[in-house]
Amino acid sequence: MRITKLTTYRVPPRWMFLKIETDEGVVGWGEPVIEGRARTVETAVHELSSVLVGQDPARINDLWQAMYRGGFYRGGPILMSAIAGVDQALWDIKGQVLGQPVYQLLGGLVRDRMKVYSWVGGDRPADVIRDIKRLREGGFDTFKMNGTEELGLVDSARKIDEAVARIAEIRAAFGHEIEFGIDFHGRVAVPMAKPLLRALEPYRPLFVEEPVLAEHSEQYARLAEHTSIPLAAGERMFSRFDFKRVFAGGGLAIVQPDLSHAGGITECVKIAAMAEAHDVAFAPHCPLGPVALAACLAVDFVSHNAVLQEQSMGIHYNQGAELLDYVKNRDDFHIENGCIRPLPGPGLGVQIDEERVIEASKNAPDWHNPVWRHADGSVAEW
Repeated sequence: MRITKLTTYRVPPRWMFLKIETDEGVVGWGEPVIEGRARTVETAVHELSSVLVGQDPARINDLWQAMYRGGFYRGGPILMSAIAGVDQALWDIKGQVLGQPVYQLLGGLVRDRMKVYSWVGGDRPADVIRDIKRLREGGFDTFKMNGTEELGLVDSARKIDEAVARIAEIRAAFGHEIEFGIDFHGRVAVPMAKPLLRALEPYRPLFVEEPVLAEHSEQYARLAEHTSIPLAAGERMFSRFDFKRVFAGGGLAIVQPDLSHAGGITECVKIAAMAEAHDVAFAPHCPLGPVALAACLAVDFVSHNAVLQEQSMGIHYNQGAELLDYVKNRDDFHIENGCIRPLPGPGLGVQIDEERVIEASKNAPDWHNPVWRHADGSVAEW
């Protein structure tokens, strides 16, 4: 069997699908994208076609190394996202050829169901209580929300009080019937992280995500020494080599690589194993589409330290399409009591509605995150 063609489709709301075809008619799907840089990643995917076309798709490890090491410059969000989507599609092909789900090819299940959580609120956190009540009816009991709006390098006590008051309202409304993580989203600079974490401690969030930007990962250990809240990060780290430095420095309780950004299944299985060796939990980042979620689940179900799985159904970014709009086997993605079962089909277990994808790709928006500014006119972290 040989790879014959790579086709990319940018689709609403902000996703991109990759179809890899073979000379024996077996097709695999991947999801390579960087939100806001889809066209750039698309170009990178097609640049990799010279490495891939004509090759045996079963040689996943060799092809991964050729894509990664074959160029003098490596790593980073664009290249690693392109590799990630290709890797997902190759695993999808291998599973279909062998008639097995990817998690069986990776050694088999370590659990029967995977805990998932739902986003509530939007970029500017507002009435999350209403959203939590609605999602509770659908069986969710674990959530994540943005912790702050714009926050200066050194900001006021009022801003901290506003953020904490919102969390206090949630605990008052639901007690410990629910769990929730708080995403600082890189909006909190090092000088503000410590007082904000200390003020949130009485409300016992499940974790705080990106307490500071990944560029300041040396601060994770220092912050962890001053808080009992588990710290999580990883969506802006793109290989095991990025995570190696974080594990060496310590401080994180949860790592969150993205299966569409951090080299795909092949790389993230290794990151999960590295995390387990450091007694760190694994909770993949996934605000993306169905192929990305299927890839995450394949790794979750073979990783003993996987604890939570993000998923994008109903997320505030989804304008113009939802995760299941592009899926034929929707029932396989059913969430019950806040958990999802292993996808039963071969490969990644997601049956893509190609006609819907092609049609949607004709009017794909170029999504970009907003650019925020502080009151003084300077650019703020979004």
